[in-house]
Order: sequence, then structure tokens, then C-alpha cells
Amino acid sequence: MSPRSEQLAVGRARAGAGSIALRRALAIALGVATVALAAQVAVPLPFTPVPMTLQPLAVLVVGGLLGARLGAAALVLYLVLGALGLPVFTPVGLPGAARLLGPTGGYLLAYPAASAVTGWLAVRLPARPAARVLLACAAGMVVIHLGGSAQLAILTGDVGAATRYGLLPFLTGDLLKIGLATLIILALGPAVRPRL
Repeated sequence: MSPRSEQLAVGRARAGAGSIALRRALAIALGVATVALAAQVAVPLPFTPVPMTLQPLAVLVVGGLLGARLGAAALVLYLVLGALGLPVFTPVGLPGAARLLGPTGGYLLAYPAASAVTGWLAVRLPARPAARVLLACAAGMVVIHLGGSAQLAILTGDVGAATRYGLLPFLTGDLLKIGLATLIILALGPAVRPRL
């Protein structure tokens, strides 16, 4: 191979790597925006300090579409932006970093892990695609509730109260979110994942 050909090959490789990095950065930014927009749909409930939101749905979708690494990166960035005071969290609750210490903080802090679990299982479970993605979304939702319930239990000093306020009121809605996330991931995943 001539020096000129080698230079061209190196240039193409660098351009390709730059293009992949740009696509991944854009995917992370879109993941953050998706969760931030979903957070704006919040319904306060009179019997619990935890509002009903579309965030868990968005977290599962981001993980399922972007994969474990990029999904987790998007959610870590989301938490950093929210802690810095940007309006990405739900409009109900404490501002900025204080939100992470309040009754919904456990859910928020579990988002990167939930996204990673969903993204990892969505491509690695030994099952048919629909079952694999459904189980991945269910596992991601379990991670979200484990984080949320743990922090509520710490704040209230009562595991039973944490379950009553942070899990039971959301079961039906979360089952619907798992189903919807599965459908979105199955529909968009084949187009999104190969580009990342």
C-alpha cells in the first residue's frame, strides 16, 4: 500500500470513528431529552409523596434502544443536569440536588441502573425478541422500584409504608408502561441499534 493510500485509509477510519462518536453523543442527548419531556407529565397523588409520571416508561425505552452503556450514560447526564437545577425533573417536588435526597430520589438514582439492565437484557436474554424485550423492561421496572422503595423506607423508617406509598399505587400503570416500552423498543430498535 502506498503512503498516499495509507493516509486515505487512516483519514477514512478517523472520519468513521468521529461519525460514530457524534451519533452516540446525539443519542445520549436525545435520551436525556426524552426522559426530561416524560418527566413533565406528572400527576400528584394525594395519598403518596410520589407523583405518577411517564419517566419510568422513558427510562426503559432509552435503555432498550440505546443499550446498556449509552442508556446508562444518558440517565447519569440527566441526573447531573437535574442536580444542577435545570428543569428536567418533574415540576412537583424539591428543586435541584435536593430532589435526589427526597421521597422520589431513590427512583431517580435507580434510573441509570434500570436503563443499563433493560439495555443489557434486551439483547442478551435467551428468548424470542418479544419475550426478551418484555422481560428486560420488567427487570428495569423492578430496579426502579427497588431504588424508590429503598429510599422511601429510609426516609419513613417503615418498609410497609414505603411499599404502600411507593409501589402499590403504581402497579397497574407500570404494567402498562412495561407493555408500551416493549412495543416501542421492538418497533424502533432494529432501526436505532445498528447505527450506534
